[in-house]
Amino acid sequence: MVTPLHPHDDAHTYRFCPRCGGALARRLLKDTEPERLVCAACGFVFYLDPKIAVGTIIRGAGDGLVLVRRAIEPGYGLWVFPGGYVDRGELLTAAAIREAREECGLDVRLEGLVNIYAYPGHTPVIVVYAATSVGGSLAVDDEGLEVAEFDAASIPWTDLAFPSTRDALRDYLAGILHPTTHEH
Repeated sequence: MVTPLHPHDDAHTYRFCPRCGGALARRLLKDTEPERLVCAACGFVFYLDPKIAVGTIIRGAGDGLVLVRRAIEPGYGLWVFPGGYVDRGELLTAAAIREAREECGLDVRLEGLVNIYAYPGHTPVIVVYAATSVGGSLAVDDEGLEVAEFDAASIPWTDLAFPSTRDALRDYLAGILHPTTHEH
């Protein structure tokens, strides 16, 4: 069994071909690409594509940035801005608004795109938006231990859950903001 590079690398969980049931094995098909899962019986190539996640850096009612302390792995007990995976067919902006409501209880207005983050060996591609709270009240769901607002000087930098959390907060605080476009 292959040891995953990251908790979101799930290639090791796929053992059988979805077409014929034959055994899957990692194979290098092209020198310029990563190993792929290939069926030993029928040759089907099982591409494991990235997952898209969204995150929302929210300026709360108290003018601080809203962070949630995670109650799930990976990153249990660490801080992150609200976010999660995009459902198939869901608009990125709709997912960002939905995740903010689910994870911290706030209704938000998206102000723009902070940036898009991807890291070698990690499955998710993270799209991070800047937002302003327009309603609701701070609350956590079953994925959070607590929620709080932090001013720039009190962000718990050593207790952030992911590289994307750190990188996006730094970009946001540096004033990086790209206008959002309408998605179709």
